[in-house]
Amino acid sequence: MIVFKNVTKRYGAHLVLDRVSFDIQPNEFVLLRGPSGSGKSTIVALLIGAQKPDQGTVELDKMLVNEMDEDTLQLYRRKVGVAFQDYKLLPKKTVFENVAFAMEVCEEPNEAIERRVPEVLEKVGLLKFQDKFPEHLSGGEKQRLAIARALVHNPRLIIADEPTGNLDEANVRGIVELLKKLHADGATILMTTHDPLVQSLVGGRTLTLEDGKII
Repeated sequence: MIVFKNVTKRYGAHLVLDRVSFDIQPNEFVLLRGPSGSGKSTIVALLIGAQKPDQGTVELDKMLVNEMDEDTLQLYRRKVGVAFQDYKLLPKKTVFENVAFAMEVCEEPNEAIERRVPEVLEKVGLLKFQDKFPEHLSGGEKQRLAIARALVHNPRLIIADEPTGNLDEANVRGIVELLKKLHADGATILMTTHDPLVQSLVGGRTLTLEDGKII
């Protein structure tokens, strides 16, 4: 499903990724682990086409992400759900409206929005909070909302970029359990983390980034 082939990425003189290669198969749950600044977020940015490699190729379902034009990227990103550590929520929109907005920008019809948004809110346990604003949510609830928005287009791949970085242990466990449930339902999941607790809870396959390389 995902294939990185000899990917090198620099920011100026700083070498972030050094000939990185790995693959992720459909319906895997893979942790990408490494300290802050190790290149985890750069791999996410390359996967969604927000950055391009200096060398090498990035593939998803045999499509070369690094060669897509902007119009193709917009369509491609609907197949990939991304939840970020800082949530990226819209503070003046309710829980329902935050999720609906992801469909509105894709010009989805109102009937589809009214049907789909409650489905994903129920899946992440936030349906009863649909009329609340983000400022009234806990950190764990905000992350669940970010995940709900990532789910709205029913993506095959979910990328969770340090989704537990700002949470206490109870909420870390809750978010991991939610992602494991989504994985059990058929999603492929790539989760970045620097937290040993997350690795112990997820188990399974882990890729470790160190000095720009997968070790």
